[in-house]
Amino acid sequence: MASVILATVKPKSRYSQPAVSPARAAAFDILLRVEREDSYASELLHSRTYDRLTVVDHSLATELVMGVLRWRSTLDSQIAKDSAQPLSKLDLEILTALRLAVYQLRWLSRIPARAAINESVELVKRARKRSAAPFVNAVLRKLSNGVSPSREVPQPAIGDASAESLAEGSAHPRWLVERWIQAYGFDAALRICQHNQSVPVTAIRLRRPEAEDQLGAEGIELAPGAFLASARRVQHGDIARTAAFRAAFCVIQDEGSQLVAALVGHGSRVLDCCAAPGGKTLAIADRNPNSEIVAGELHPHRARLLRKLMSAPDPTSDAADGNIRVVAADARDLPFDRKFARVLADVPCSGTGTLSRNPEIKWRLTPEDLADFQARQIAILRSAMAQVAAGGRMIYSTCSLEREENEDVVERSISGDSSFRVIDCRAELERLQQQGELICSDPPSLTRGPYLRTLPGVHPCDGFFAAILEKV
Repeated sequence: MASVILATVKPKSRYSQPAVSPARAAAFDILLRVEREDSYASELLHSRTYDRLTVVDHSLATELVMGVLRWRSTLDSQIAKDSAQPLSKLDLEILTALRLAVYQLRWLSRIPARAAINESVELVKRARKRSAAPFVNAVLRKLSNGVSPSREVPQPAIGDASAESLAEGSAHPRWLVERWIQAYGFDAALRICQHNQSVPVTAIRLRRPEAEDQLGAEGIELAPGAFLASARRVQHGDIARTAAFRAAFCVIQDEGSQLVAALVGHGSRVLDCCAAPGGKTLAIADRNPNSEIVAGELHPHRARLLRKLMSAPDPTSDAADGNIRVVAADARDLPFDRKFARVLADVPCSGTGTLSRNPEIKWRLTPEDLADFQARQIAILRSAMAQVAAGGRMIYSTCSLEREENEDVVERSISGDSSFRVIDCRAELERLQQQGELICSDPPSLTRGPYLRTLPGVHPCDGFFAAILEKV
């Protein structure tokens, strides 16, 4: 009898409290971790911790987390107008609860104001800040007066063609907007900011032809990719819940990332020296099924996760482990004796080309960080260049929009080194087009000088940079 009783007792869940819905509790906890631990919201939302959420609750939690992070400065400005306390004096739990409520009040018309207000008050109590509950209630009720949200998705409100107006209206740090205007012009900067404030398209790469029919049978609606024949864009449905995705017949991967992997081309021995999380490594391996692929990762725990991912059955072959070998190694001091025909250095970077997916980056990044990134990137690129065999190629890439991390790194790394020459990416894109892999009608539009350069909003993908260096 005792064993039966024990088997039927369920452990208490933090989300079982009736005063706060599971979606809002999850969103609150995630936003706190993003602020305190420099975690990434997208990773937390897809972690096992939140697997227990229903599809509806997970969708709302995602909307709340990403909405608050995208529009944080706008929300803070509105809160400051009705708060008797300066925002800098508020505990993070209180400010987070206020941000969540204001986002719902201003932009989510399907959520009743009383629910947004009452649950944010309960979140403050849940966080053991009960004494602040009357303050939060007063601020939100004052702020909610006269509010009647007319749309679900907030849009940038730009007063004039200035960096200040664009930064304020699109909830971006002014210093970033000024850089983009200087580098790409106001119109491109506007489109970048608009894209960053929108929900990005989910793109996938098909690893076997029948995957598309299998996904269709599971209720997934797909559209052709914008760049690559093997890419599809998800119109409706949750790819991550499909059997085809779990069987690795397709992978979620931005088309810009897919394009960088395609530039690596073919080689008998290929090194991806900054491999985690592994999307480009898999793409390279699929293009080179008979080659030796070495995937390097600095952190041992991430190398273990990468090794687990790469050991999943290859849907294109009978080999269970495929042709990928994962090595824990510092890309600045690579331990290999034999040279490689192809080397990819997809280096750690600021990530300013991915702000629609990782909006927290724009609130963390400082101008000083770019110099730190550049020093590390130069060290990695020079180390990786030493691994390239004669006649081989080195592909350097980032998901950054900043020149310091892109052109400047390449130019400083090859300065005084006559053993490498820059290959014009346009020639490689034209080759991919002739082979039927690249379906873009205007490959030169994807380049800036000899380099690959995609811009969010200007191109239908994240912002990527890539350079091809050939060992002569």
